[in-house]
Amino acid sequence: MDENKKPRTLADIFFQIVERDLPRVMMYEADHQWKTISSRDLYRRVMGVAVELRRRGVQKGDRVAILSENRPEWQIADFAILLTGAVTVPIYATLTGEQISFMLRHSGAKTAFVSTETQLKKLRSIEAHTAIESVLMMDAAEGGGAANGAANNVANNVTSMAAVMEAGPTERVAELDALREAIQPDDLATLIYTSGTTGVPKGVMLTHGNIASNLSVSLDEFDFAAGDDLAVSFLPLSHITARHVDFAELYRGVTIAYCPYLEDMVRIMRELQPTIFVAVPRVYEKIYNGVLQGVSKGFKKEVYRWAMSVGWAHMNQIVAGQRPRRLVWKLANALFFKKVLNAMGGKVRVFISGGAPLGRELAEWYAQIGLVVHEGYGLTETSPVIAVNSPRARKLGTVGKPLPNVQVHIAGDGELLVRGPSVFKGYWNMPDETAAAFEDDWFKTGDIAMMDTDGFLTITDRKKDLIKTSGGKFLAPQPIENSLKTNALVAEAAVIGERRRFPSAVIIPSFAALEAWAAQNGVSYSSRSELAADPKVQALYEEIVAQVNENLARFERMKKVFVAPMELSIEDGTLTPTLKLRRRNVEAMYKAQIDRMYADAESAVTAERA
Repeated sequence: MDENKKPRTLADIFFQIVERDLPRVMMYEADHQWKTISSRDLYRRVMGVAVELRRRGVQKGDRVAILSENRPEWQIADFAILLTGAVTVPIYATLTGEQISFMLRHSGAKTAFVSTETQLKKLRSIEAHTAIESVLMMDAAEGGGAANGAANNVANNVTSMAAVMEAGPTERVAELDALREAIQPDDLATLIYTSGTTGVPKGVMLTHGNIASNLSVSLDEFDFAAGDDLAVSFLPLSHITARHVDFAELYRGVTIAYCPYLEDMVRIMRELQPTIFVAVPRVYEKIYNGVLQGVSKGFKKEVYRWAMSVGWAHMNQIVAGQRPRRLVWKLANALFFKKVLNAMGGKVRVFISGGAPLGRELAEWYAQIGLVVHEGYGLTETSPVIAVNSPRARKLGTVGKPLPNVQVHIAGDGELLVRGPSVFKGYWNMPDETAAAFEDDWFKTGDIAMMDTDGFLTITDRKKDLIKTSGGKFLAPQPIENSLKTNALVAEAAVIGERRRFPSAVIIPSFAALEAWAAQNGVSYSSRSELAADPKVQALYEEIVAQVNENLARFERMKKVFVAPMELSIEDGTLTPTLKLRRRNVEAMYKAQIDRMYADAESAVTAERA
């Protein structure tokens, strides 16, 4: 295997993984034990599935869906689809039948992989609205027969994926290996439907060349040890960030351990002690908030304050990649910093964040405790990485330097434009949307950006998320929201104020922390709605907002605060499947309360003037 040869297609990626001939490329949990998959096992299983797809008549360009949680079968199905020349359509396992129906219908997929009986039932319930004819199921089916006794194709054409994997060749087969040569960089590899913060999902068309060109350079400046490094795959593989990272890590010989359900992540991290940790900002926020809750009072609080002051004094050394040698830092590390790392298994040496802005305050907090989080940036349409901080070039508060094979340009209105081999072909069957996404050959990212003199890129906000007050002032909500979320009592925040006289904040409490605060401060309640409406709680969050306001320009300061009575969720549409805030949906959910809050403010101003 030529380690220096850059892959041209995802078929090249697969065969380079196989040619490493490692004893362990994947891990999964079964019967309360961790089991391994070698390079040879991976080849056998992928080829077994590829042969089955060909037997079913799956042709080059056909769309094949995957509806599953993270597990080895997800990756095996993906490779098998790609090797047949077909197109993978990944679908979030958390989506409703109605949402799935749109994607299946729009993509025209006729074959699907599903993980469990639950996902199969979901698929059966919408079969009449899709073109799905056959299914490969990862788990053993609990029983046959059509849903509600109806005769349908899905119920009568379900095949065990385990059986076809087991039937795969145990030795390399020249005829199957020739599949590699049939795949070309310009061939469509995947349709990824953007979860979107607004509007109808669009099917992003990414080619083999788009993704291969991106992952071949995105982690070049990270040192991974083939066969030794381990990462836990818990971000949904339906999202381009997680899928890209898994491809890139497998390509570099990193072992992937699969975590199907997020609630198992902490346990798995402690059991397996991974060396690489890739997460979205919301996961980093949850770790941070968990730490703050644990040191909220007593002696622990004093130790925390002292340790963080020590960390602040040594932060520049940490960011520069140096390990402080002073005794005071070693003591702070032993008493506090190391415990945070141990909660993640104790051996993580590479931390990466992507999928949404991390926020400078949060990045600095991690640096203070000795952990540098390498923030990156990209979009589904760019395969996805545009820029990333690396161990060799990093600056907190930025998303790093652009990759060497992409060009970036900042338009007159501040929008970031990008072009290069990783930029997508267009949106599936949406020519008008495709045309609108480009300015000549530059892709319009929709993000407002700045680049400093050292070449580091900073993303301010989404262009469509900029808030214009009735006074004509524009403000970027994301940095303000990130500042609010550094308080352990704030789980999520939405800054609002479009066409209003002033901005305000919708605060979604971290209810575990708030309930503990209520117990300490004599606040009684019978429900979360009653707790959120309590005058003491309102005053508490007004003070949190006031503290953030101190560092804002006058026109950015939030004058009103609404404390939401419940957490956000994917199910109610206030979070995307990648846990990003849907600000407009939050505002729509609480429209009546927000309108009343602004009306009361206007009445107060009128009364004061009178």
